[in-house]
This record gives sequence, structure tokens and C-alpha cells, in this order.
Amino acid sequence: MDFIGGEIVYLNKPLNWTSFDLVNYVRGALCRFLHVKKLKVGHAGTLDPLATGVMILCTGKATKKIETLQYEVKEYVATLELGATTPSFDLEHPIDKYYPTEHITRELVEQKIHAFVGEIWQIPPTYSAIKVEGKRAFDYARKGEDVELKPKQLVIDSIEILDFHLPTLKIKVVCSKGTYIRALARDIGIALNSGAHLTALERTRIGNITLADCLNAETFISGLTNSK
Repeated sequence: MDFIGGEIVYLNKPLNWTSFDLVNYVRGALCRFLHVKKLKVGHAGTLDPLATGVMILCTGKATKKIETLQYEVKEYVATLELGATTPSFDLEHPIDKYYPTEHITRELVEQKIHAFVGEIWQIPPTYSAIKVEGKRAFDYARKGEDVELKPKQLVIDSIEILDFHLPTLKIKVVCSKGTYIRALARDIGIALNSGAHLTALERTRIGNITLADCLNAETFISGLTNSK
């Protein structure tokens, strides 16, 4: 493979790694493999550290394709805990509030999530990398400072209930670039007159690329070593 000329690599991002951790890991391994000091490596779509799943990495001249790849439709499988919220709307922070769930039925969930399908406006989570006056929103949040984030328009093609047993709700979401599944969890909780946060998130598809097409990072690196 011509990594300097440009290659596209499909990987399954590990839990607790940032997207940049994976990029740096692959870049370092490729530089050692190719005996070069520098190599352009980028990714087409950030995943939170507590999310796993499909990440597309581009090397060399193929990094020019990143912008196009970022606009591909994304598919996620998200597990929500209803009746509780955290400041980040995932497990990065402990639960801060509890809410009633006795009134929530599968029929109510199906009714409420239908409102999120189509073109919607979504306010990003405060704990996000959105820039406000030159600083990341999470920098303000971690200092306890208030920050106003503007809603962004996006498209959710479909939401499917995969499992529902209170307080757990598991859904499959097909959506556009820029969708925050943590924010969707927050908004579903509000729509249900309760609260919600993510306990697991996996990106299962970008465009036509699925998890079945992806290697884990160690397997990819091992393949480089074995090809010498």
C-alpha cells in the first residue's frame, strides 16, 4: 500500500481513545514502518472517547478526500439510560439528577422519537469541542462557566428502537454530519418528561463502510509488521 501517495484505512476506534489518539497511534506506526519523520494522517469524523466504532483515516494525498467523506451519512447504535442525566450526557461525568420513569412506555417512546426524524435544530452539548470566542465549549464547562451554544440544523433520517426495558433504551440512528448523539439523548429525555444520558455509543456505518470493513488498530499495525 502507498501510504505516502495516499491510502484510506477503516478502523474500529477503541473505547477510551480520542479520535486524535487513534490518528497519532497510526501515524507513529506508519512513520516507523516507512522510515519517515512526517506523514499526513487525518480522520473523517470525530468520535467521543467513550464511543467506539467506524473511523475512516486518510493518509498522504488521500487526506484531500476527508471533507467529502465527512458528509457521508452516519449510523449509530446508542444505549440510553432513562431517568437520569449527567453534565456531559454520557458517562464522562457522574449522574447529577434523577427523574421519574414510571410513565414511560414503549408507545410513548415511539411517539416522541418520531419528532426528531427529518430536518431538526440541535443545540450541541456544553461538553463539546465547539469553539466559542476561540475556546472549546468544554473548556468553559470544566471551569463551571456558562456558555451559550447556537442551535445547528441537521438531518436525522431514521431512529429505530432496538430494545426497551426501563430504564434502558437502545436505538439505531441514521443521521447527517454534525449530529451529537449525546444531545439527542438529552432531548429524548426532555421529550419524555424525564432525563436521559448515553451509557454506550457505537458508530456502525459511515456511508457504505460498516464495522465489518474495519480492523482494530493492533491488527492493522500487526499487518504492517508482518508485511515486511
